[in-house]
Amino acid sequence: MGYGYRHQQTILLFFCYMAAFSVRSFMGVALVAMMHGNHDNRTTIKNLTKEAENATAIGNVGVFNGIFFHEPFPTLQWDKKSQDYILASFGLGYVLLQIPAGQIVHRFGTRYLLTGALVINGLISFFTPWVAYYGGWIFVLVLRMIQGLGQSCFVAGMHRAFGKWAPLEERSQLTAFAYGGQPLGTVVGLLLTGYLAASPVGWPGVFRFYGLLSLTVAIIFWFLGADSPGQHPRISDAERQYIEEALKNTEGKRKKHLKVPWKKLLCCRGVIAVAIAHVGQGWFQITMYSEIPSFMDRVMEVDIKSNGLLTALPFLVMWFTNFFFSWLIDMIITKKWLSVTNARKLAQSIGTIPTILGLFSLAYVKKDIIVVETIIILTCACETAVFSGFFVNIIDLAPNFAGTMISISNFITQVFGAMAPVVAGFVLNDDVTNQHLWAKLFFIVGGVYLVTYLVYISIGTAEVQKWNDPEEETRRNIETGEENPMLHTT
Repeated sequence: MGYGYRHQQTILLFFCYMAAFSVRSFMGVALVAMMHGNHDNRTTIKNLTKEAENATAIGNVGVFNGIFFHEPFPTLQWDKKSQDYILASFGLGYVLLQIPAGQIVHRFGTRYLLTGALVINGLISFFTPWVAYYGGWIFVLVLRMIQGLGQSCFVAGMHRAFGKWAPLEERSQLTAFAYGGQPLGTVVGLLLTGYLAASPVGWPGVFRFYGLLSLTVAIIFWFLGADSPGQHPRISDAERQYIEEALKNTEGKRKKHLKVPWKKLLCCRGVIAVAIAHVGQGWFQITMYSEIPSFMDRVMEVDIKSNGLLTALPFLVMWFTNFFFSWLIDMIITKKWLSVTNARKLAQSIGTIPTILGLFSLAYVKKDIIVVETIIILTCACETAVFSGFFVNIIDLAPNFAGTMISISNFITQVFGAMAPVVAGFVLNDDVTNQHLWAKLFFIVGGVYLVTYLVYISIGTAEVQKWNDPEEETRRNIETGEENPMLHTT
């Protein structure tokens, strides 16, 4: 079947995820700008958490500048550990509501949750410059944590949506396209941030831009999004039947919801394998978009514009290679060259092994920006294959509970991932120009990725679990005279 509303929903989810990841990833470059100001900046604010110094800062730049933020933009002097705490705070907020978010999405659907998350993120981004100016880094940390709380439902919501919209033969391509919003959102967050910070709007304009972006996408998704084919007002009967028959899902036509089989889900080796693989990938991703801007600034000594460009370029390459790997894995599954399980493990291998080698190479490479950037680009180009590996694997296991399972996996990932910037802060110990300490950091990230990859390859599976299909469970229970506890009427 050709282009349809399942593709439209995928495009909408792509823009939602792009906006979300733009907000999530721009902070690394924004902090560099906030600490450095711009070329016209003559004002320094040393500790905005103290009222006396705060009053002096307001006096130096003028009351109207404190309201509207025009040049000269204030420069904030927060140490490296304070900045790393800010970067880690998003992950802390993100992890706190992961499992509850999965259950909320499971019950109420994707549309409400993703729209609400984008609105929260947009409003907070818009008001952050005032908070940073008048409050200090602790207040910014709190706001970033709230943004993380808001985005906690994103992956669960998107996985639930694809559990309702994406047939197996199209699953890698549809999910890869939507989750391609991650690398492209990172490109926007890193590339535009550098240019905006160096432009007349300065670093305050960075926060306003991402605030407006999130609010705009939220409005569009609210009016065009739908939780399932059965709830879409304009989808054709042919496309709806095609999707529902492929997924054995008719949720849109019945007033029933499935009770989560927690014991079976948590004991499933496939879910365990995905969660462990997710930890390695999450640690790598968080390090890339939170620490690489600092690495480019302090070790490679590139200016703010070049910093955003060079840090964003690998993620732009990821966006393109994402399409190739998703097409390749779907073709392998459709033509049955490999089982679904082996196809997912192949994608995981393509994405992980070159990434680990790239990280180890960065530990030894000389201070040559061309060589360093080439290694980072090649590493990220391959790493995107994991989206057709473990990330889609969770939907293969149980499409009806994809949102719940990915929320558990994301919870575990973010518990460890929130520590990545903190670990980086302790490894670097404010000596951020020391290339030897950066080498240690790259080895830690590569080591984590290697261990989690080996576990996934050893125990991972993509077989559909019996507890995914309540009707089949009901038939089996009728034959044995047992009651099916999974099917409840609301």
